[in-house]
Amino acid sequence: MSDSFEKFQKRRVITSYFSVVLSIFLVLFLLGILGLFVINSKRLSDNFKEEIVMTVFFKNEATDSATTAFSSELKTAKFAKSFEYVSKEKAAAQHKKVIGEDFMQFLGVNPLQNSFDIHLKADYVNNAEIAKIENRLRKNEMIADIVYDKQLVTLVNDNIKNISMWILIVSCVFALVSVLLINSSLRLSIYSNRFIIKTMQMVGATKSFIRKPFIKTNVILGFIGAVLAILALIGVLIYIQSAFPNLGIMENQLAITAVLLGVLVLGIVITFISTYFATQRFLNLRTDDLY
Repeated sequence: MSDSFEKFQKRRVITSYFSVVLSIFLVLFLLGILGLFVINSKRLSDNFKEEIVMTVFFKNEATDSATTAFSSELKTAKFAKSFEYVSKEKAAAQHKKVIGEDFMQFLGVNPLQNSFDIHLKADYVNNAEIAKIENRLRKNEMIADIVYDKQLVTLVNDNIKNISMWILIVSCVFALVSVLLINSSLRLSIYSNRFIIKTMQMVGATKSFIRKPFIKTNVILGFIGAVLAILALIGVLIYIQSAFPNLGIMENQLAITAVLLGVLVLGIVITFISTYFATQRFLNLRTDDLY
């Protein structure tokens, strides 16, 4: 009978420990994901901005030397992240692939123009800077037209400002909720031991002596949950880096290390503080209030 009771108690303790570690892991993992998103939000927004294309069309009378000179100019231009020369033959092939028909058979000639697709650096993707770039490029007499999506540029910049504000708000709220969830989980764990706490107190154990094993155990559980969260976060980073290498999400290693260390510190500090106050609460309760 005693053996079965001991096994039951062991299973109960293991289950309690597992639930605490799991709750800490999940909360810290989600908090870490949010932290990684915050530190990479500018990189993500910059990547989206730099996907917007400015197309510069050249007149039909433009010679190869004119396009070569323009290409050399773009190589040294501060605003250009990358560019691609698209001949009118290549453009015709692309149109044919999109519409599924050879439109030149009907027209007899290729009406398209040679062009450059320019990806601007993120800092220059706003209406004011693009207008300056456009005015500068139009001074070239061989340029026929410059086309880009003005509405998309405006929409992207406005949305990024709004999203940044909401990210800050959500981060603060989620950080608070995370602390409350971990605190609740630890309080429930200590609540199941409230009679042991009171019994130890009744036989003369000091408050610090009673608190010490609970704090030690829960800090270890917090450490384990934080380590598991860090390993999961590293796995997510490796997956994103392999799936979306253009984002360069692993480049800011200092900030990533700070987030991972922050997760570890939070796992230890929150469990320590929560356990301290939870045990203190039950130490201060009267015996009748335990029920």
